[in-house]
Amino acid sequence: MSEALLEIEDYRGGFRTETGDFVPVLHGVSYRLKVGVMTAVVGESGSGKSLVALSVLGIQPPAFERTGGRILFRGTDLLGLDEKGLRAIRGAEISMVFQDARAALNPVFTVGRQLADVWQLHHGGGRKAAMGQAIEALRRVSIPEPERRARQYPHEFSGGMAQRAMIAMASLICQPALLILDEPTTGLDVTIQSDIMELIVELSRTRGLTTCLITHDLGVVAETCQEVVVMNAGRVVETGSAEAIFTTPRDLYTQRLLSASQLVEAA
Repeated sequence: MSEALLEIEDYRGGFRTETGDFVPVLHGVSYRLKVGVMTAVVGESGSGKSLVALSVLGIQPPAFERTGGRILFRGTDLLGLDEKGLRAIRGAEISMVFQDARAALNPVFTVGRQLADVWQLHHGGGRKAAMGQAIEALRRVSIPEPERRARQYPHEFSGGMAQRAMIAMASLICQPALLILDEPTTGLDVTIQSDIMELIVELSRTRGLTTCLITHDLGVVAETCQEVVVMNAGRVVETGSAEAIFTTPRDLYTQRLLSASQLVEAA
């Protein structure tokens, strides 16, 4: 069994309403991300999968109240770190790619400058060298004419190209051990979705990344992931290898998900 890089143990919490009532939304979530493995966390919208991922980086909604549990990264409980400690982890050790790449990029700075700024933040060095790293990162994620594109602003990028730039920043510029991808292909053309996932798989393999893919697209999971975590209504209902989940799902909810995606016959 592979060593776990990240372990979520009995993570619980919820939100308080305007009337003061507490509404629990996470009910003892537990799962592990194995070193060098691509793991999918799947479930319908509202299942809690993105909320848990945001909690890993300490960027969960301010209204969320944790009532218990731990999130261990290399044995350290991230929930016990102060903001300074979390800043040392974000990007350098754990990076995240969000759904809307263009919204995640700063509209007033060029894409190249943003990548160069992140390089300098994590690695130091001069501006010219950092820009060279930014251009090389854009080249490695197959953005054409990277020198010219580096001088452009986010609004000049297509959705797919902006997502490539964010993947370059999160995986190549930051050089983390763990990469979390929250619905990275949402809203993209089907062909572009396939290209983005091929890029993610290739970067994960060549860099030996531990990768967590949060998605509702079971077709993508079947093609790319080795492990699967199934969440429903704030609970983990099933975990296992992708092969086991797709061929012999044990939980009724997992069976319904597979049936709805028409992957049971394909498996």
